[in-house]
Amino acid sequence: MVRALITGGAGFIGSHLSEALLARGHEVTIIDDLSTGHFENVAALTSDPHFHFAIETITNAAVMDRLVSECDIVYHLAAAVGVDLIVSQPIHTIETNVHGTEIVLQTARRYRKRVMIASTSEVYGKSNNKRFSEEDDSILGPTIKSRWSYAASKALDEFLALAYHKETQLPVVIFRLFNTVGPRQSGRYGMVIPRFVRAALAGEPLRVFGDGQQSRCFCNVSDSVRAILTLAETEQATGEIFNVGSQEEISILELARRVRQRTGSQSEIVMVPYDQAYEQGFEDMRRRMPDTHKIEALVGWKAEKSLDQTLDEVIQAFNQSS
Repeated sequence: MVRALITGGAGFIGSHLSEALLARGHEVTIIDDLSTGHFENVAALTSDPHFHFAIETITNAAVMDRLVSECDIVYHLAAAVGVDLIVSQPIHTIETNVHGTEIVLQTARRYRKRVMIASTSEVYGKSNNKRFSEEDDSILGPTIKSRWSYAASKALDEFLALAYHKETQLPVVIFRLFNTVGPRQSGRYGMVIPRFVRAALAGEPLRVFGDGQQSRCFCNVSDSVRAILTLAETEQATGEIFNVGSQEEISILELARRVRQRTGSQSEIVMVPYDQAYEQGFEDMRRRMPDTHKIEALVGWKAEKSLDQTLDEVIQAFNQSS
């Protein structure tokens, strides 16, 4: 039986990963300070004797030492997430992402544990590439704009993880997630699909930021979890970075229309300037489409669920919780 530790395990992706690991017969321990995660996400798992939890921050080195020493693999998902949170709390963003990852890697090195590091498509910055591959350059905005603090902190996480692999042979794998979505994702910190779905079901306006022509590829959380687990079991993935995302691209304005259609809502769509939505001079990526040839070539992974399937799952989850 594999003993897995998930940092940020009460979060959206962490809770789905916990379920998948338990379904495979593994022992699962999560650590989460519940700053952005919710215990309700994993409450149903507490009756499983193979599931354990610690409500604590990953910056508590003593707790992390015990938990890492008792596991076989670490899935490091804990991070400050969501554009709203990143813009409003840049100190929290930087310290959580950088210092937290530092402690995870230091402790994993001590006990020689495999570490799966969650990164993000944000590290590509505001490049105009049609598709982003793992070795593309990053183009970040100026440091006076807190929007880019998240991208910079996650890039530093990657540098640090690869440095540990190079200097100490620590087995690390980095996966860059492109807009993972699905049931249990919160719209509290600016996540667009749950925000749109909640508004549509409530008959409230769907607020589209900017001109709405910025495009994204939304990957169902079940597909993302499948990619993470497959990479974790693949020795050849060690020391490498992999994009994990869908190839189905859609503009945010069209996404709002699609949500309204699939909910049967009469909500109006309202355009909101970025300066009003976030902060003066806010910058965004116009396009964010992953090149997934690398993970496809190594393990044969591709995203399988369509955007419409994902939207229906999110809508159903909202209806069941209301």
